Amino acid sequence: MPGVAQTPTMKAFDCGTLFDGSSADTIESARVLVDDGAIVDVGTVEDVDVPETADHIDHSDAFVLPGLIDAHLHLSGSRSMDPMQWVTENDAIAAARATSDLRDLVNAGFTTVRDVGSATGIGLRDAVAAGEIPGPRIFTSGPAISQTGGHGDRHMLPYAWVQERSNIASLADGVAECRKEARKRIRSGVDLLKIMTTGGVLSEKDAPDQSQFTDAEVAVFTEEAHRVDIPVASHAQGSAGIKRALRSGVDTIEHGFYLDAEALELMRESDATYVPTLSIMQRIVEHGSNHGVPAYGLEKAAEAKEAHFDAVRRAYEADVPIALGTDFIGPALVPHGNNAMEAELFVEEIGMDAVDALRAATSVAARTVPADDIGQVAAGYRADLTVLGADPLDEIGALYDVEAVYRNGARADPGDRHPAIEE
Repeated sequence: MPGVAQTPTMKAFDCGTLFDGSSADTIESARVLVDDGAIVDVGTVEDVDVPETADHIDHSDAFVLPGLIDAHLHLSGSRSMDPMQWVTENDAIAAARATSDLRDLVNAGFTTVRDVGSATGIGLRDAVAAGEIPGPRIFTSGPAISQTGGHGDRHMLPYAWVQERSNIASLADGVAECRKEARKRIRSGVDLLKIMTTGGVLSEKDAPDQSQFTDAEVAVFTEEAHRVDIPVASHAQGSAGIKRALRSGVDTIEHGFYLDAEALELMRESDATYVPTLSIMQRIVEHGSNHGVPAYGLEKAAEAKEAHFDAVRRAYEADVPIALGTDFIGPALVPHGNNAMEAELFVEEIGMDAVDALRAATSVAARTVPADDIGQVAAGYRADLTVLGADPLDEIGALYDVEAVYRNGARADPGDRHPAIEE
């Protein structure tokens, strides 16, 4: 092909059907040409010439799409839904379990994840990047940041203990502390900041509709993050906290249970991305009582579920960008490896078109991280590919039928584990 060097690093992927992550139209009998881990050309088999030195990879009977992205999960290595266990477990065992979770994520077709609150994320990110452990590309916030008594506070513990142990979130109050905590995260090398602007389901003494942090405090977080070109994700479930976050410049709204008309308009105006995490809500309400979810969490989830699903429907109708994120953390109730559940819920419960559900898992999810070369199969993008045995545009459940996964053009080694989701 003119203008493309014929080097041994080249690979040509032939695909039965290709969804590029953006266009509503697929390409039949497609070809993706990759050089040194990046895509250099995409088209039909007839249109894309293959240099003689290229390796030829045949998936001509398969459906190929960009590597899937989970834009909201926790690489915390948790194996329990009891928040007390989350704060008492050792970081070493958490990291070991999370390493196993990373393999499950890749086996499930996820080549990128956004970890929005864990003590292990930075170390895991660097180990994957160095090729020391298998896993998806990781963007991480490290531990989240909460106000005292907020969603990230461990309400059941003495205050001094929470201050000493910040595996889930650290506490900051007032503009000066918030600025310093943001700078500490930036110093540690995070890819984004995660803050809490409302209460939540699995925090004991607050509620989703209660606002947290002041306007000035939230503005400090966005100021510091945007100064170094990283985004801010806000855990925001009630409308007042959602609107406070959006007015202060946050980039993504996580969960968004109670979206009123003003919040939707602010989302459109600010071009924020909505990451609703329906999966964990569905699982808690349907099966949480069998998995040790505390009574207060069951009660708050049941109360919010109908409003949550309705909020996503209205956001979809309003053309708000919606990204796939599960909020999965690792236990049998919400195991990594079953993260395609969110796309199923988008289609089956929200009424989302299958093309839009795939976009939510690829190009829209890519909006949530500071990278401009993932989420699409296009020239200049990383060669992250997920190969399916069936067409998810016909049946969204085909996202579970993963035949092969490539990250930077290299095939991920298949693992033996794929956790069954338990009722």
